[in-house]
Amino acid sequence: MDDSRCTDGFSAPIEDRYFEDYRAGATYEYGSVTVTEEEIIRFASQYDPQSLHADPVAAKQGPFGGLVASGWHTAALMMQLFAKHYLSTVASLGSPGVDELRWLKPVRPGDRLRLRLHTLDTRLSRSDRRRGVVRTRAELLDQDDEPVLRVTVVNLLRTRDGA
Repeated sequence: MDDSRCTDGFSAPIEDRYFEDYRAGATYEYGSVTVTEEEIIRFASQYDPQSLHADPVAAKQGPFGGLVASGWHTAALMMQLFAKHYLSTVASLGSPGVDELRWLKPVRPGDRLRLRLHTLDTRLSRSDRRRGVVRTRAELLDQDDEPVLRVTVVNLLRTRDGA
């Protein structure tokens, strides 16, 4: 990760961030990561061994005309930035899942990606008032400001009183 910038700051640092610190409507931008050919091949070799991800020579004949990152690799890069910059290190209780995961544009070697987040909504849990639910739209943008991935992430977080 090179830089980290936030267009709308939190009231608490990540190590003291609870459900109450996430505000519906807030927008954030974080980090950047440059994707390398070596990383694309390493990830694909282990988790998604299709030639368009794992074999630069064969990928030239494939549908993208060259090597592209696995969508799962792209999702993992999003999660890395999400966990490092946005998700509380003291209040996170996991996630019941994600919605609307979309790979919008192939990620190629040399692409530089950054994370844009928009907190869609927050609500206290109906079953346990010591925790809340935060829904966040996450987008990875490339160096041309074009989205390459979009997903809605759902997180469970402790309230300050629940800690």
